[in-house]
Amino acid sequence: MKILNREELQIAEGVLFKHLPKSSVVYGFIYGINRKKPSTLEVIVDMWPDFKVIICRPDPKNKRALEFMKCVSYYSLHEHILRKMLREENAVDWSTYFLIRGFDVSDATMIKQVSSDKEVNNRVFALLHLLYLPDSSHLLAPAADSELQSRVSSLNLSHVDLVNNTWKFGGNQQSRMKIKDLISYFPSCCITDGQGQPVSWILMNECCAMGKLYTLPEYRGRGYAKILVSTMARRLHTEGYPVYCFIEENNMASFKLFKSLGFIEDPSYRAAWFEFNF
Repeated sequence: MKILNREELQIAEGVLFKHLPKSSVVYGFIYGINRKKPSTLEVIVDMWPDFKVIICRPDPKNKRALEFMKCVSYYSLHEHILRKMLREENAVDWSTYFLIRGFDVSDATMIKQVSSDKEVNNRVFALLHLLYLPDSSHLLAPAADSELQSRVSSLNLSHVDLVNNTWKFGGNQQSRMKIKDLISYFPSCCITDGQGQPVSWILMNECCAMGKLYTLPEYRGRGYAKILVSTMARRLHTEGYPVYCFIEENNMASFKLFKSLGFIEDPSYRAAWFEFNF
């Protein structure tokens, strides 16, 4: 195995770009790292430069990595090599709680087997659709009047607690630190009320996926989510980011929303999140 340096990460980004959308999670992490976004990850490959497996994992030398949930992401072109890295080469730390997020669900049987061999329990954390927008010409943006457009802006640090307390996985200090980082360093979009306070918002996660879309209950049914998603997507395309999101399988409202705006899905790919040592 090899840990990639900054120059090699630039090359890896170009390689992964050719494998979008299936490589989106790892591509998104590396895209952010290459643009000096804060990260607690290191990136390893099975070989260089013709790698078949690339893994993002917590960097043991990064002190901030201890402050966040341990998460691993990978993109693989060769199941046997991936299995060997996970089982024999200790590509991940099997001794503590962690998540593997955004991997192709077709690898689930192999992941479960390796986990069993390591005597580590595992379970499905989430199954998700990956929806993406290849380019801005696919975007079916809704019309918005000038008054509403005047209330579209970005989140700032005074909004951290609001987002944290309404996020389904939030409400704690660890999630608060995460959201603070996302608002500080990644694009976001919100719609405000007459007093300038956000009533609907969307963020970008550290893997450059759009997420945490939320509208306060009393403001729902006004089309705010469509305005936010289309505004954010257009901005991300302009700035060169990948434009994609993950939608949980049972969240049909969000699935239909993104599809109605022109996002598409690769039918051969379904993403999974697994947790270990829970």
